[in-house]
Amino acid sequence: MKYAKVIVPLPLAGAFTYRIPDVLENIISVHCRVVVPFGKKHYYTGIVAEIGEEADGNDPAMKEIFALPDGKPVIRPYQLRFWQWISSYYLCSTGEVFRAALPSGLKPESETVITINPEYEAKEPLKPNEQRIVDAFSLPDGLSVSELERASGLKNVFPSVNSLLGKGAIAIKESLKQGFKDKTETHVCLAGNIRSEKDMNLVLAMLKRAKQQEKLFLEYLDLSGTGPDAVPDDVKPKHVLKKTLLAHSGVNPSVLNSLVKRGIFLTEERTVSRITSSDAFAGTLPALSSVRQKACEDVKKSFETKNITLLYGIAPGDRAEIYIRLIHDTLSNGRQALYLLPEIAITTHVTERLRQVFGRQLLVYHSAFSDNERVEIWNRLLQTEEPIVVLGIRSSVFLPFARLGLIIVDEEHEPSYKQQDPAPRYHARNVAMMLALEHGGKVLLGSATPSLESYLWALNGKYGLVESDVRHEKERFPKTDIVNVRELRRKKRMNETLFSPLLRERIEDALSKGEQVILFQNRRGFAPVMLCRNCGEIPHCVNCDVSLTYHKQLYRLVCHYCGYSAPLPSRCPSCGSAELRMQGFGTEKVEEEIAVLFPSARTARLDTDTARTQNAYRRILTAFEEGETQILIGTQMITKGFDFENVSVVGIMNADGLLNVPDFRAYERAFQLMYQVSGHAGRRDGKGAVVLQTSQSDNPLLKMIRDFDYPGMAQMQLKERFAFRYPPYTRLIMIVLRCRNEEVLDDMANRYSAKLKAILGECVSNPVYPPVTRIQTLFVRKIMLKMDLSASVSETRKALETVLSEMRCIPVFKQIILHYDVDPQ
Repeated sequence: MKYAKVIVPLPLAGAFTYRIPDVLENIISVHCRVVVPFGKKHYYTGIVAEIGEEADGNDPAMKEIFALPDGKPVIRPYQLRFWQWISSYYLCSTGEVFRAALPSGLKPESETVITINPEYEAKEPLKPNEQRIVDAFSLPDGLSVSELERASGLKNVFPSVNSLLGKGAIAIKESLKQGFKDKTETHVCLAGNIRSEKDMNLVLAMLKRAKQQEKLFLEYLDLSGTGPDAVPDDVKPKHVLKKTLLAHSGVNPSVLNSLVKRGIFLTEERTVSRITSSDAFAGTLPALSSVRQKACEDVKKSFETKNITLLYGIAPGDRAEIYIRLIHDTLSNGRQALYLLPEIAITTHVTERLRQVFGRQLLVYHSAFSDNERVEIWNRLLQTEEPIVVLGIRSSVFLPFARLGLIIVDEEHEPSYKQQDPAPRYHARNVAMMLALEHGGKVLLGSATPSLESYLWALNGKYGLVESDVRHEKERFPKTDIVNVRELRRKKRMNETLFSPLLRERIEDALSKGEQVILFQNRRGFAPVMLCRNCGEIPHCVNCDVSLTYHKQLYRLVCHYCGYSAPLPSRCPSCGSAELRMQGFGTEKVEEEIAVLFPSARTARLDTDTARTQNAYRRILTAFEEGETQILIGTQMITKGFDFENVSVVGIMNADGLLNVPDFRAYERAFQLMYQVSGHAGRRDGKGAVVLQTSQSDNPLLKMIRDFDYPGMAQMQLKERFAFRYPPYTRLIMIVLRCRNEEVLDDMANRYSAKLKAILGECVSNPVYPPVTRIQTLFVRKIMLKMDLSASVSETRKALETVLSEMRCIPVFKQIILHYDVDPQ
């Protein structure tokens, strides 16, 4: 009897052994999907990692594989190795990588289904919530927990469900969710016995008194181009899409059903693709300027000796044209390409440009697509080796490429490339390098302000380096003025406003010339803090250790960590005073003041409050690109790689908020954000202006931003990183411990740290308090490991697993939620 080792999508180490039923022995294969029982009731879709004749043990209670969905491999052989590397490096299980890699439609699992007992008779009146649950059942098939919550209107049904379960009013069972399903369309054609002109005339005569059916029949003849002439016997009847036929004829579907019953029409279900693509190439390669052409040739030359190259100092528009040329060359050589972007929103603009050149060879993949659409893209790549370019975000690295020749990581410095929760907490840039190694491909990193890690490796020769500080032919860096708002407030020139006189003047001048303005404030809401002037009370979140942010549009105080909100109080909850004052400002307050200062200006705000959906995001950006909006106010969402030609003024409302962050990467991030948003000014004619407002006008970083001096910033920060042993000179691993009981957390964190120090030495820190010490009711502590770059990953993992195993022997440790964050961002 054969056995299979199966990887299940759970945070559990290793694979699990299952017996292969006799009926499946000849059709099951490695890397195919199987549905397996797990635990007492649950079923999961797993991947077969290995098939053997003998199991690891002779357990008679070993479970059998429940089902084989297709019998064909759903991953390529290298992908399992790739997952195992991610699992090893990022200190998680292969099951967690599997869960992140495959689209949900390919890994259906069981869910709890609640059914009503039709024979139940209540001996006493049910409680209101119990009655609402019973009333929610309109069909005997049962409801999932989420469906029951929607039907009953209750946010938490479990207490009432448990009560009804004890009374015998309901029952619970496990049901396998529906996975991927092909999309089908109904087509209509003439029945096989209607071929000649005589046959059609007979049909028309038969339908003479049924006007609606006659109308539908004539509409079919018109749409199919059949006409009253005879259809040759060797020609198949022409098909017409059902919805098209009904739309053109304007009749009810029941009319069509009647014609089918009478044997006049036949219907056929046809599988269609959900992937939208062009039918052919829509354009030709763009002509490159001399600057772009030189950079393109330099990249090719670098690839002759280096597998990874950094394209540094070139504006986003120029980089995109270089990327297109390199992708074209890759596809021409029969290889595939992956073009990674940090945000879904940017893909819309880039997709339009790539589709003009690559047509049907372009696939777009990101989480905004439905599960079924992502499965279709996965299957297309799995079933072909044809040259294809995929445009996507970080999860695209998991797609089953066959012959990947080039990976482009644009804006490679962006923190969005780092997955945060749940595991695997991988960095797409680093994972892309390993993926390219599997395929023997090349990696191109692109950024005007690269991460210090990439910049250092490029300077040291580990990566290739192609650089240029020349913008587009007529473009120059904008003039940047640093405004000391502390001094202006001291002189009472800026007490009642957020705008310095210089910034107001620049905005007025730009609007008078028909030009556009961007105002950058990296904090949403109206005010981050509400303070009682009498007792100093600040409203805090009940679940998190943070103050509540006032959102004027909602007229509520909101927590940006867990979503908790409360109505704005009219008096202080502590002392009853009405002297409540808002401190600080966000994008809402900037928008409000702009409406007062420039009432005729057309203004829009771009943050996660106004752009919760992709359509809203696209609508705001399109309006600004087309000139419908004159002033765009936003958070870091506006710093992404957009190219606004008519922007002449950029205002950075408060640089201090970016500088005063307790993080060793704070200055690097601040420089990157302000550099990027400043770069939007004057791209068309080089006459842009940037006004940077700060109370730290002597800060050397701000002068580097004014001069667009990335090398100077990099040299300053790398010197500090080297002195204090931070990346890129060391490797960080953050151990995050969370618990509802703070005393238990502190005790366990201290014991955990002590055990690690006994093995790994002084590279282990004591437990530290993060800036936010409680999030979503859980207290948080962190232990940092600063590892030498030469330290063995496997030995470090072994030490961590040893300590974790020892800690799990302590009963109270079960209260701790622990995870590892490798290379934290």
